[in-house]
Amino acid sequence: MGKKAILCVDDESIILDSLKEQIQNKLGNDFIYETAENAEEGLEVIEELVEDNTEVLIIVSDWLMPGIKGDEFLIEVHKKFPGIVKVMLTGQASEDAITNAKENADLHACLFKPWKEDELISTIKEGLKKL
Repeated sequence: MGKKAILCVDDESIILDSLKEQIQNKLGNDFIYETAENAEEGLEVIEELVEDNTEVLIIVSDWLMPGIKGDEFLIEVHKKFPGIVKVMLTGQASEDAITNAKENADLHACLFKPWKEDELISTIKEGLKKL
C-alpha cells in the first residue's frame, strides 16, 4: 500500500472544513485528507481510495446526518473494511447509538461537539497507534 488517507464525514461543510484543517495542520503531509457530506458519499470515497491503492486509516464521522446516521454508516464501513479506525463526532447522539457503534463497528472513540482540537488530534494519534 502506498498512500494513506484520513476521511472526515459531516453534512455541514463548515464543520468538515474545520475538521480537515485542524487534522492537516497537526499531522502534516503524511496523509491524504478526504471529506464527504453524507454516509453514501463517504462509502463511495472509501471505495475510490481503495481502488486507487490508498489505505483509509481513520474515519471521523458525524452522527446526525440526513439519510444514514453515523453509527449505521460506521457499522457498514466496519463490515467491509474492519481495519479502519472509527471515530464518531456528535452533538446529540443517543447512548444507544454510541453503544451500537461500539458494539458493531469497533468504535475507537466518540467526541462531543463542540470538540476541542487537542482532544481530536490525540484521539486520532491514539487511533493511528492501533494500526
